[in-house]
Amino acid sequence: MLVLASSSPRRREILANAGFEFVVRPAHGVDETVRAGESPEAYVRRLAREKALATPRGAGETVLAADTTVVLEGEILGKPEDPAEATRMLSRLAGRAHEVWTGICLLGAGLEVVDAAVSRVWFLHLSPAEIAAYIASGEPWDKAGGYGIQGLASKFVDRIEGCYYNVMGLPVSLVYRHLRRTADTS
Repeated sequence: MLVLASSSPRRREILANAGFEFVVRPAHGVDETVRAGESPEAYVRRLAREKALATPRGAGETVLAADTTVVLEGEILGKPEDPAEATRMLSRLAGRAHEVWTGICLLGAGLEVVDAAVSRVWFLHLSPAEIAAYIASGEPWDKAGGYGIQGLASKFVDRIEGCYYNVMGLPVSLVYRHLRRTADTS
């Protein structure tokens, strides 16, 4: 049985839509502070692994944990804490390209896979009024970079390079590839 170590409704939706059977058992107590000198890839890989290790699992269960972050010019943009921070983030992303990194960890009996995916996202130029209206919608909260590609911010995305589901929070084809490979070797 697959155990999703996340309370993210987006990750649940992605797995369910892809036909996975799973239970939800969110990880708790993982410090998400970026370490000095830590690259975005190393950061999301580390957090995914720590979340997997913090999630109880029973016999025959494989834990899937993930962490997603938005990166602009090498700077990790976490989840905005208030409207001012959300405004700063979205203003910086507007009219530019940025990266979205997601680290995954699959942890089970004799199995530990840690991997990451990156997608590149281009935003349209946004006016201060568009940014203010988006923030007023309440959608930026609890989202890396202050936006969700699957919601109201979808209209801001000019194009993406890479996995759409990675930008949404879970590179499902990467997860499937590792689970399929594991099943083939057992």
